[in-house]
Amino acid sequence: MNIQRFINVRKQRGLSQSELAAGICTQATLSRFENNGQVPSLKILIQLCNRLGLPIGELFPKVGIRQPELSSKMDQAEFFLITSEYHQLADILAGIPVDTIEDPFLKFRYYYLQGFVMIFQKAAITDILFTFDKLLLMEKEHKNPIFQLLALTGSGMAYSRDGDIEKAEFYFEQVFENIFNYSIETTEDTWRVLNIVFHCGEFYGEHQEFATSNALLEYAITICSDNHVTYYLARAAYQLAVNAVCEQQPKAEINERLADAKAYAKINRNRILLDKIAKLQKQINTQQ
Repeated sequence: MNIQRFINVRKQRGLSQSELAAGICTQATLSRFENNGQVPSLKILIQLCNRLGLPIGELFPKVGIRQPELSSKMDQAEFFLITSEYHQLADILAGIPVDTIEDPFLKFRYYYLQGFVMIFQKAAITDILFTFDKLLLMEKEHKNPIFQLLALTGSGMAYSRDGDIEKAEFYFEQVFENIFNYSIETTEDTWRVLNIVFHCGEFYGEHQEFATSNALLEYAITICSDNHVTYYLARAAYQLAVNAVCEQQPKAEINERLADAKAYAKINRNRILLDKIAKLQKQINTQQ
């Protein structure tokens, strides 16, 4: 639904939300529609459009990105998230007007990917949390728990990036309590669960809770093995090597982890991770 078209016409008519809503619905209902995409009843929507002199048909999607094509774009974007190629991910999302997305599941994917790319591109924390709030509001209506867990993970990562570890841990603990009970049914499910488990493991590793971190990262490797996927294997093995360095584990164990990470990263053509592995390997080799 082209909500932006609705907003533009309202502003052209010089009407505030409260003025347009008067006698039809509450201002809060109109605000939820314009700001969060929560569509009111058809009766209310028709009355609002009539008051604006806007044919309701103008709100419905016109010929644009076909949904199968859109799904393919989302697949590619999600792959770039896995391989840490955030500029390419951002470019794909920038070419998808959110109001052209009809399928709620595709909109879930859009907001989750948008939130994560904002984290890595260092957007303001308020903007990141607002994006994940949209995801959580949608989840209440459409009940898709994996996206709730992704939103909680992303919120935790945003607070961690801003140095607010207490708030970050609050979100990660909620994820930790629920992720082990999530049933993986599709390949895409596997990617998303791995995203969550890996980033939880990375967070606990960064804050010296190595037992928790290692358990999560080993779980990620088990998921990869059980589901015959290689994505995240390299990143999990690399983070285990980083943890081992911090724990002052024997060089032989660290090098084994790095060799695994390098092999998997080559298979996945993850150039960014290969650079990180090379730098850590050089650091270890120069130590006495």
